[in-house]
Amino acid sequence: MTAQRVALIRQKLEAAFAPTELSVQDDGHKHIGHAGAKTGLGHFNVSLRSSEFTGHSMLERHRMVYASLGDLMQTDIHALSIRALTPDE
Repeated sequence: MTAQRVALIRQKLEAAFAPTELSVQDDGHKHIGHAGAKTGLGHFNVSLRSSEFTGHSMLERHRMVYASLGDLMQTDIHALSIRALTPDE
């Protein structure tokens, strides 16, 4: 299931941002025993670089990422660490 989640996250981020760099990491192993992990939802770390973030604040970029992931934020993701950069950063 984890590999499927990583693939879904990657697919949605690629479709929304056409990133020049993209990393999706499952951090679930760091949260074993954590209350949020008991729900079966995952902990992930994403890093991406895209021109779509140009002109947007860090808060706006995070909101854009959350929006692009849509229902996955409710059905598959418990926690998400985001590093969203422009091509110049």
